[in-house]
Amino acid sequence: MGRSTQVREGAHTMGGKTASITKEVSRDVEDIKFIFDGEVAGATIAEATSPYRPTASEQQSLYRQETLIRALDIAGSVAILFLAMLPMLVVTLLVRIFSSGTILYRQKRVGKDGRIFTLYKFRTMVNNAEEHTGPVWAAEDDPRVTSIGRVLRRTRLDELPQLFNVLWGDMSLVGPRPERPHFVKQHRALQGIRLTVRPGLTGLAQVRSYYNLKPRHKTKYDYLYIRKRCLLLNLYILLQTVPVIFSKKGW
Repeated sequence: MGRSTQVREGAHTMGGKTASITKEVSRDVEDIKFIFDGEVAGATIAEATSPYRPTASEQQSLYRQETLIRALDIAGSVAILFLAMLPMLVVTLLVRIFSSGTILYRQKRVGKDGRIFTLYKFRTMVNNAEEHTGPVWAAEDDPRVTSIGRVLRRTRLDELPQLFNVLWGDMSLVGPRPERPHFVKQHRALQGIRLTVRPGLTGLAQVRSYYNLKPRHKTKYDYLYIRKRCLLLNLYILLQTVPVIFSKKGW
């Protein structure tokens, strides 16, 4: 598949049908560069999405890396939960005081190998936000977001309950963000290679750009991450996530 064909397909898959969207995808994705031992600098869409069949030795290496990544997930989530106990208690009280409804928000998401799991977050929207609209993409300045919810989103404190998802093995600290079954069924770009690893709390898309990066762009970063996934890369992304949180990029 040629580069221009892939760009057009990506735009069509995510609902983009105009030439301007095609150019935007091309500009933002074709020259994706992130420095990790210089291995993938200048990686293109073709390199990120082309079929990948690891050799036997590579499969053994991948297994070792996944074991190390899982160990990092368990140790990291336990450590963060211990440090975040007080902030989580404060958030629980704030959500209860400033917003009527449940404290935790539960939502079905698609995990590794297409398995459906329940994701937990502190509720940031009004209760029953999608009762009349059905599943929709969240947007900046979304009127459904409560006043305290907006603060939680900007500080990422609403994501803390997902550390339990990491402990249970539904998620990883690093990986593509998990999507809802409704959108995974709709968009082919959210299927395939993207479901070969556990979804994560943070990912390459989140540290290389804004959290409100368009979905069609996020998938390209996800492809690049999956092709080079290893313990050191996960540590790199986790370290890069800290300044992103404090800079309050996105929403």
